[in-house]
Amino acid sequence: MSQYVAPSLSVRGTWEGFWRLLPLCFFVTAFGLAYGLAAVQTGLSQVETVAMSMLVFAGTAQFAALDLWGMQVPILPLLVTTFAINARHLLMGASLYPWLRQLPVYRRYGVLLVMSDANWAMTLNELHSGRNNLGLLLGGGIALWFTWLCGTVLGMYFGSAIARPEVFGLDMVLGCFMLSMALGGRKNARMLTAWVIAGLSALAAYWWLPPNTHVVVGAICGGLVGVFWLERPR
Repeated sequence: MSQYVAPSLSVRGTWEGFWRLLPLCFFVTAFGLAYGLAAVQTGLSQVETVAMSMLVFAGTAQFAALDLWGMQVPILPLLVTTFAINARHLLMGASLYPWLRQLPVYRRYGVLLVMSDANWAMTLNELHSGRNNLGLLLGGGIALWFTWLCGTVLGMYFGSAIARPEVFGLDMVLGCFMLSMALGGRKNARMLTAWVIAGLSALAAYWWLPPNTHVVVGAICGGLVGVFWLERPR
C-alpha cells in the first residue's frame, strides 16, 4: 500500500497557500523593483520587461539574461545559462512527483507553472507531515508571481529607491526562510546525512565550479543519499 495519500487541490487550500506566502513577498517585491530598474537601464522596453517577468518568472535567470542582453542576443549562451540556473526545478518537481502523479495531467502541470523555491519548500514540508494540501504550492506560487510582477512594474518607475536590495539585508530573507523549512522538516540520520552532504558539496561547487552550478550540485549529491540509503516503508 502506498504511503503517499492523494493530495487535495481546492480553492480553500489555494487561498491558504496565498495568504501563508504573502508575508515573504515583500522580499520578492523588493527584488522585482531592482529587476525592473535594471531591465529598463539595459534597454528593454516596458512591454518586454513586464512580459519577461510574467512569462519567465525566474528572478536569477532574468538577471542573468540582462547580462547577456544587447543589440545581438547570443541565443545559445542564453539558453545554457537559463537552463543551468533553473535546473534545480527538475529535482524539485521530482521530489513532489509521488503526490503530483495522482492528479490529472492538466492540474499537475498547471500547478508546476508557478513552482518556486519558497512555495515548493513549504509544500514539501506539509506533504511529509501528512497534510496533503497542494493548494499551498498553487496559492503560494500565485502570491509570489503576482508580487514579482508588481515589483517589476514599480521598478520601472521607482526602482532607484531600492536599486540594491542586499544593502538592506533583503537577500537573506529567502535563505532564512528555506533554512527554517529545512529545520522544521523530518529529522533522522538519513535526512541529516543528506543535508550535510548537500551543503558541503554545494560549498565546494561554489568555490571551484562555474557560477550557479552549486545549487544543482548540492541537490544532486544530497539526492544521491536518498538513492543509496532507501527509507523503510511505513
